[in-house]
Amino acid sequence: MGGGGGGGSSRSIGDIKSLVDRAKKELREGEQAGRKNVFISFAMEDETVVNALRASAKNPKSQIEFNDWSVSEPINSERAAYIKQKISDRIAQSSVTVVFLSNATPKSSWVEWEIEESMRQGKHVIGVYPKGSEPRVRPDAITQRQIKCVPWPELADTIGSLE
Repeated sequence: MGGGGGGGSSRSIGDIKSLVDRAKKELREGEQAGRKNVFISFAMEDETVVNALRASAKNPKSQIEFNDWSVSEPINSERAAYIKQKISDRIAQSSVTVVFLSNATPKSSWVEWEIEESMRQGKHVIGVYPKGSEPRVRPDAITQRQIKCVPWPELADTIGSLE
């Protein structure tokens, strides 16, 4: 059991706003230090593999920092408009969108929407796949827009070369 407190959340709206403001400040400072804030789009079926990708960015020498807002709800759910707005905000805070590619990715409506929203916002979009596991089928938005796709070990250099 943890330290004191009386059972309910003691955070006020002001506390949450200050946390959000602090997180935004840290993202900006990371960008100024040469780190790229990356929004990562993926199918929920790939969450375990994507977590390994995120872990690699925790290395202090890494020039990339991942930002995602995992969503397991269907895109046509009652909360879809709210979720889309929150994801759109996260994309806006990012420098680039990375789409994790697997055989599950083309089936994800969220991934397609996140690619299109990233492009609408003028963000760079890069597809990434585990080395030696390039999927045969890619999301339509990746194919139609001829988005560059690279193996995982080349991701940091590819992001670093973006203008």
